[in-house]
Amino acid sequence: MTGQTTTVAPRETISPFAKVRDIVLSSPIVMVATALLAIIVLAAIFAPWIVPHDPVRLTPSVRLKPPNEEYWLGTDAFGRDLFSRIITGGRISLVIGVGAAIAAVAAGLLLGLLAGYIRWMDALLMRMVDGLMAIPNVLLAIAIVSLWGASLWTVLFAITIPEVPRVVRLVRSVVLSAREEPYVEAAIAAGSSTWLIMRRHLVPNTVAPLIIQGTYICASAILTEAILSFLGAGINPETPSWGNIMAEGRIYFQINPGIVLWPGLVVSVAILSINLLGDAVRDALDPRMAQRGIDR
Repeated sequence: MTGQTTTVAPRETISPFAKVRDIVLSSPIVMVATALLAIIVLAAIFAPWIVPHDPVRLTPSVRLKPPNEEYWLGTDAFGRDLFSRIITGGRISLVIGVGAAIAAVAAGLLLGLLAGYIRWMDALLMRMVDGLMAIPNVLLAIAIVSLWGASLWTVLFAITIPEVPRVVRLVRSVVLSAREEPYVEAAIAAGSSTWLIMRRHLVPNTVAPLIIQGTYICASAILTEAILSFLGAGINPETPSWGNIMAEGRIYFQINPGIVLWPGLVVSVAILSINLLGDAVRDALDPRMAQRGIDR
């Protein structure tokens, strides 16, 4: 009996970007969310060139105007164009969201690597992390802003600090699992330095979960900035941001509800879109999700 050799075609390797693209295109909801987020981001980037009016110019003669041909979303209590202020305010809110995500991921990655790989630092760092996580995010942010004063950098720092512990715990859990792998033990036996092992063998394992966590931190930071500004503990009130616009308009809500509703709607759409995109990234980068797709 002649044996037959079965040739298995090599499985095509798909890049993470292509996986995310396929998931976005396969889901109408995620596709719409991605398009809306792109519109918000592009509008914020090109705000100086697309806003029809100066967002900080005071025009008392047209205060609290309803939406019309000149003022698409109406005006606020000082006669400033609401549409222009919302578009311009997106620059501050998105910078804080993206900046907090990058800073929290960077700090959490470093501390998580140290806690997960260097055993004697684990107990010390994790007790500090547990202490920070015991304080509600908004209360800790308000305390930091109250001590150092309201400014863009202070608010960014105040929002970043409460997010770091969550990243630390995530990275630590990944490192604790990865450091027991044979290739890490082989690197240790070969005499590789601690930092080389971290950079070459441990950090690549944290990339996918950190990207996913970063999207959630970005959405959370945008919401926290809006809350802080709404409570009067955010950035300078003269600087337009989504939270500041809502805070200034709450007194006149019954006269012109749009002052609060329109920026609130933009905040909701931005946060929902970022979370949906984060879910798509998770589905693309999670090996278990990929295995389910193969099984189907």
